[in-house]
Amino acid sequence: MRDMTMVIGASLANGTSNLPLTPLTPEQELATRVRLAQALQMSLDPTEVLTSFYKHIQSAVSLSGLVFKFGNNNPDQKIGRECLHHCDYRLTTDEGYLGEIVFSRSKRFADSELITLEFLLSSLIYPLRNAIRYQTAMRLALLDPLTMLGNRAALDSALNRELQLAERHDHELSLLMIDADYFKKINDEYGHHRGDLVLCEIARSIQAVCRGSDIIFRYGGEEFVVLLGKTNAEGAKIIAERIRQQIEQTHVSYNGKSIGTTVSIGIATRHANKAKEHINDLFDRADAALYQAKAKGRNCVISSDDLEIIQ
Repeated sequence: MRDMTMVIGASLANGTSNLPLTPLTPEQELATRVRLAQALQMSLDPTEVLTSFYKHIQSAVSLSGLVFKFGNNNPDQKIGRECLHHCDYRLTTDEGYLGEIVFSRSKRFADSELITLEFLLSSLIYPLRNAIRYQTAMRLALLDPLTMLGNRAALDSALNRELQLAERHDHELSLLMIDADYFKKINDEYGHHRGDLVLCEIARSIQAVCRGSDIIFRYGGEEFVVLLGKTNAEGAKIIAERIRQQIEQTHVSYNGKSIGTTVSIGIATRHANKAKEHINDLFDRADAALYQAKAKGRNCVISSDDLEIIQ
């Protein structure tokens, strides 16, 4: 693998090393760099930057596929198809490691083509770094820094999207409002740091129970919200009850003591074949159900549908 810190050579997967300087003329270097730089500045999406890079270098070096392995937890970005012969590069800047890029095709790379690839890679590194940095900043702006769940801004965006989808396709959408019981007592008795640990355990418990398609948010303080797409009231009750039981069994150890908590959960469901409702209406119904769960003694699940039947 070659190490690309603004194109610094190392060993290559093909077995080629100690390459001579690029054979491109100064005019060719300038023209190629300008065209590529213009194309790579058009987006701050890493996928689009890599796709544009892949397309533009085809005229210089024919490739069958490209794989970029991000230096964070993002999944690999694959373009084209992987083939037998490949050359691998580790991309870094003075700020650190970006990831690894792999070019492949069915025919072995010539030395001159490898020189060209290294030259062109020097134009990719900083646009790609900027795109990754921007994507990371945008993602963090939508995350709660304590629990790493979605925050209020992410919830507003997701709820708008999910409610529109539910109305367009006329399917159910359920919302869970989850509130930790007597949480102030935990903060007062054990301190806010231990309270934060309890909140993190609640978040993990919710994640452990929920399905991959469910979306979880920290609404604020000790409140959490879960969006359950294509889930009716009965299905939402089953998931909510599993969450309640999971959290009831979860404890945080502190100085030989076990800190536990319970939660109260309110449910609101957007039913199929029903008139459109505003997001605030869904929240208000879930909040009313949560209030009744608290009034009932806490550590329980109440659906707004049950309240309507009682009324």
